[in-house]
Amino acid sequence: MGPWKVVKSVLAAFLGVQKEDRRREDFESGKPASFIIVGIIMTLVLIGLVAVVATMAAR
Repeated sequence: MGPWKVVKSVLAAFLGVQKEDRRREDFESGKPASFIIVGIIMTLVLIGLVAVVATMAAR
């Protein structure tokens, strides 16, 4: 499974719009470590974006 496919899959899961067939395919063909790493990175990016927006709004 390519890196962009993993990113797209994690984004879809974050948004809650991933189809059941796609989720099943991810679990069968993907490595869990790649999904975990991408998920952690995306979570940190989301937290960073929220912090930046909150800081900008507070000014």
